Amino acid sequence: MVLFLLLVLVAVVLGIIGVAAEGLGYLLIIGIVVLVADVAVAAVRWSRRAGRRPIR
Repeated sequence: MVLFLLLVLVAVVLGIIGVAAEGLGYLLIIGIVVLVADVAVAAVRWSRRAGRRPIR
């Protein structure tokens, strides 16, 4: 959970810097890629955890 929040924070900061600083649009792209990858990894981990519940 801490890693997820840290990566979201990094993505947001990179996005803000990429928008604010002229000529650093690639940081915005990197921030978006980091955010999408982080959400995808979190979704995979969450779906695996949901599949391990015992059936009663």
